[in-house]
Amino acid sequence: MAGDDAQDRPKRMKRKKYERELEGLQGELCALQAWVRHKGLKVIVIFEGRDAAGKGGTIKAITERVSPRVFRVVALPAPSDREKSQLYVQRYIEHFPAAGEIVIFDRSWYNRAGVECVMGFCTKEQHGRFLQLCPLVEKFIVDGGIRLIKIWLEVGDEEQKRRFAARIDDPRRQWKLSPMDLPSRRKWFEYSRARDLMLDATDTEHAPWHVVRSDDKRRARLNCIRHLLDQVPYERLPREEIKLPDRSMKHAYDDEATLKGRKFVREVY
Repeated sequence: MAGDDAQDRPKRMKRKKYERELEGLQGELCALQAWVRHKGLKVIVIFEGRDAAGKGGTIKAITERVSPRVFRVVALPAPSDREKSQLYVQRYIEHFPAAGEIVIFDRSWYNRAGVECVMGFCTKEQHGRFLQLCPLVEKFIVDGGIRLIKIWLEVGDEEQKRRFAARIDDPRRQWKLSPMDLPSRRKWFEYSRARDLMLDATDTEHAPWHVVRSDDKRRARLNCIRHLLDQVPYERLPREEIKLPDRSMKHAYDDEATLKGRKFVREVY
């Protein structure tokens, strides 16, 4: 039963333990980064989920210690009129990785299977066509040498309600409230049905979905990073010895003195 399942779940992870585990995993992400560049791998990671499921925080935890030139984050706005006239996946393809890159989509072409379907931004025929063609398109992507990793963050009803309330009450978080957030709260079960249709149609052998429970943000972030590391086999490359060179005194001058009279930022802190 749902109540028994909730009782079986571990308590929320303490910050100290989370930061310790995160530090180790972020070190592994740096090793993965070096391997991806060395081997010229191409990787796409898709993050989908309900609003307030924790996509942004998870992506930040993945990317805060790695190079943005290797780990590229793509979060596209609503399509323009021109983009609406294109093939549906066309505007996403231009952001696909080149050799040595990992592209993280903060929402992706699966907008059609979720937001667009539930909020009436596409027709039933367009939605059905997407579910029919998506596995075929993803087969071409994978056969083209791109490793495709799809993650669905699943947040529970009460936790989503709590997170929305926190955004409303805290001016520092109100920017997180998109025009779709509050309507999505009313349409909880419509999103559930859309999720189930999406998983039924697009959870394939060549591009499977993996679901992460995200009521505990810290555990969810760590589990997502561990999963990402498991999905891309890598080896630690030997590190080059780095030596800091001595400062050359050739053409030396009093470069501090030349700053006198310049406009400095007021030192409030």
